[in-house]
Amino acid sequence: MTARITPFLNHISACNQAQIPGNRLPFFWRDEHIGWVSPPTANALKALGAHSGDQLGITEPTALHPLAKTLAEHGLYKPHHEDFDIRNANGDVIGQVDRGAIPVLGLAAEGIHLNGLVEKSDGSYLWVARRSMNKKLDPGKLDHLVAGGMSTGLTPATTLIKEAEEEAGIPATLAEQATAVSRIHYAMERPEGLRRDVLHCYDLILPETFIPTANDGEVESFHLLPLTEVFERVRTTQDFKFNVNLVLIDLFSRRGFFAPEENHLINKALHAA
Repeated sequence: MTARITPFLNHISACNQAQIPGNRLPFFWRDEHIGWVSPPTANALKALGAHSGDQLGITEPTALHPLAKTLAEHGLYKPHHEDFDIRNANGDVIGQVDRGAIPVLGLAAEGIHLNGLVEKSDGSYLWVARRSMNKKLDPGKLDHLVAGGMSTGLTPATTLIKEAEEEAGIPATLAEQATAVSRIHYAMERPEGLRRDVLHCYDLILPETFIPTANDGEVESFHLLPLTEVFERVRTTQDFKFNVNLVLIDLFSRRGFFAPEENHLINKALHAA
């Protein structure tokens, strides 16, 4: 392994440091395993009657949302007031929960990340956003031009169009030109709980005349940076939000920033899940 890629592998490892199951207990929907819960959450679920014998969970889809709401009322998380669909292993929607409950219950969640690229005569550039200091998660960190979770009723494509308009003022006619390029999984222990995320990654070539505008108050500023500079910042700093590093590393890999032997190791680590 070349020392040059060690920082990139460290970013990937940092997003996959969760030990599963560790001390967690499985959480079920009927007989399907859908999540992992910590001992304190397990105790709360038992007190609320969300179990059958030793098996923690629910049997009816309509029970998931009120159960999550009750966990918030008991102080296990702060509601985000945004519902996400929860799916079983077949991809069928089995219920909804507040976004804040997902890591508490160790449920899988999906989201989108967009590489907003500009091709100039002197090379490739990437639009980078700085997160608002009012964000609950990683305030002030650098982020993608567009990124967001997949709310109830949406698909990756419709989430992309929605978030592109809200976060950067990208019209739907332009956002629809984005290309789906990869999917990245990771499992990470965070202060808010266990994150088991699936990131749907997109590339979009933007015209040089495009200037992003934040419409939802979640971005402090936008910056158009040479892709080579972004590469160096990912390599040498912790400036970017944790999971943004994964999507950028995937972009660097596809853009030929790594030697073939390095690329093999990067992709093996990045897509191991």
